Amino acid sequence: MINLFFGISLMLFLCILEVCYIKFKERNPVPWREIIFNLNSGHVFLWVCRGVEVMCFDFVLRNFSFGWVGQWNLVFQWIFVLFAWDFCFYWMHRLHHKFAFLWAVHVVHHEGEYFNLSLGIRNSWYSSLTSFPFFVGLAIIGVSTEQFYLIGALHYFIQFYNHNGVIKNHGFMDKILISPSHHKIHHASNLEYRDKNCGGTFAFWDRWFGTFQTEKEGVKMVLGVPSSKPPSENPLFANNLPVFKYLFRRSFSLSSISKRSKNKSSDFLVSIGGFFLFGLLIFYIYQENKWSFKEEICMFFLLLAATVSIYGLFENYIWGKISWLIFTLILLLFTFYFQFHNLGLILLSSLLLLHCISIFLIPKFNKKY
Repeated sequence: MINLFFGISLMLFLCILEVCYIKFKERNPVPWREIIFNLNSGHVFLWVCRGVEVMCFDFVLRNFSFGWVGQWNLVFQWIFVLFAWDFCFYWMHRLHHKFAFLWAVHVVHHEGEYFNLSLGIRNSWYSSLTSFPFFVGLAIIGVSTEQFYLIGALHYFIQFYNHNGVIKNHGFMDKILISPSHHKIHHASNLEYRDKNCGGTFAFWDRWFGTFQTEKEGVKMVLGVPSSKPPSENPLFANNLPVFKYLFRRSFSLSSISKRSKNKSSDFLVSIGGFFLFGLLIFYIYQENKWSFKEEICMFFLLLAATVSIYGLFENYIWGKISWLIFTLILLLFTFYFQFHNLGLILLSSLLLLHCISIFLIPKFNKKY
């Protein structure tokens, strides 16, 4: 888990760096609500599903593999997996746009309306589960679990980078690699751009299979998903309602009747808690092998519930403030009961407590950010 810890920590650092660039260099308004949803759209559940995907891959490798790739020269193996993984990703991604059930899983990623690094982290809870059938062939031909995991991590980091809104192109390398400009076209909902540029790292899959598209002069890109209703910012609903709608062939209306607080905290103030919460997720990943099963389960559900509390805070629901307070208090109890010796968790718990106090004691903190 240590490599995952450093990888996700780097992602958070780069997201914060890009936010600073947007605010202080470009002097554009920061879409706080969407950035925090992107970071906290339920990734603790997503990582569990990612673990299931890797376990299933390893099971197929050990029981049903022909072992062909493992007989090759080691250097050639890694080069082959580098391209084969991305080829599988291209078809997985393209077909997630074609078939309704797969789109119901993938759509949460496309509902983001701002192109920035945090969008590269925004994915469905179930994305790894629906991806597995497209990668299982690699296990059958003998790609090792280590190669599948490490090469996959490399490609996913490149895809994360391709969501940045600062660097647009790579010059002549755009003929080989997917650039942020190419991928922004993929996120556009215009008919001219829809379902184009499905590649992850290499651009030649799109060129060879007829889905490559460059930006058309005079055609402005509109990001997001066309809909009569705005997408839910509640991670529980956003990840599940599209799937339920497909499975049961009916729409679900879950408009809230909850009361709102009279004093609304600014989006910036709520966002600070969102960043701390993502930091807690990183800490959870770092500590996973050191906790007992009971501790791990407690933290898992605590993190999952807190992502919904952040939504309640943004919407100014009374239950949002109350549930955020309850989350903070339970986290403090967890810290001092199970992890009283852990300075990192004590620091994060203290920061979240200070944020909770600020939500209640500085309700008119409405300075424009």
